[in-house]
Amino acid sequence: MLSEILVTQVGILMSSYLELPEFEGPLKFRAFLNDGLTIVNPHFHKEIEIIYAKRGMVRIGLGDELVELAEGEIIYFASGVIHYFLASPESERYVYQFDLSIFDEADLGDSKKGLMSLFDQGEPYSRNWSDKLYREVKAILEALYQTVYSSLPGTNYLILSSLYRLIGQFYQELPMTNSRKKHADYPITHYQETLKQINQIFDYIEMHYQDIITLDDVAKAVGFSPYYFTRLFKKNTGKTFTQFLTEYRINRAKFILGNEKIPMVEVAEKSGFASVKTFHHVFKDAVGIPPLQYQKKLNLK
Repeated sequence: MLSEILVTQVGILMSSYLELPEFEGPLKFRAFLNDGLTIVNPHFHKEIEIIYAKRGMVRIGLGDELVELAEGEIIYFASGVIHYFLASPESERYVYQFDLSIFDEADLGDSKKGLMSLFDQGEPYSRNWSDKLYREVKAILEALYQTVYSSLPGTNYLILSSLYRLIGQFYQELPMTNSRKKHADYPITHYQETLKQINQIFDYIEMHYQDIITLDDVAKAVGFSPYYFTRLFKKNTGKTFTQFLTEYRINRAKFILGNEKIPMVEVAEKSGFASVKTFHHVFKDAVGIPPLQYQKKLNLK
């Protein structure tokens, strides 16, 4: 059964791997509330995303890691970081997404560290921030959400004001770390046209990952020569097509293992592996532990 494309009141996941958020109006920012039963497939996007656990515990998949965000905690995902949401009953989460293009770095940048580097190298977990930074960011996020749904004149100016305050606080207070590298190494382009081309490829992979597919198959399906396809794909994912397809299937398996209690032969089939033996070998080689042990680590009941 093919994976579903998630369609909700907050927009469309054009692919379960690459998300192109739909913003209303010229301001590339949006905020919304999801409950814990809203499951989101593995995906990434070039926009910054911030999650604030409004109520209960929110379970997030981040690379090979399962993050349990306690009530009141905050986490952000830098551009290109693969993440997904597992079922988290009796919880709610605020979601904020914004494109860094809304900030005019040429005119306003007063730091040697660019915005992309700030988020790439910064500490994403609020549990590792100072109390001062946590309190300030929490207050900004709460005010932002209220502003978005106030429908008062000047709303976009108030949103921009809050986002600039957020960036300023991060520049001053956000601890730096190299941990981002272990979560994602997918450099992605900032150009919308190229993103659309890449999304065509991901759409094809999403529809056919359970089949035997080759680089030539995908290149032909999206109208590219194998040479152009190879260059475009490697440049914008940092992986060969074969590497990427394998990682895609592993991520699908992780998602299934985290949300379903089914035999491993079915997990293998649903995630696109030719046999349960191949699935077990590839999964263990990539993740470091067998799929059944991985599922037990998630404490799935």
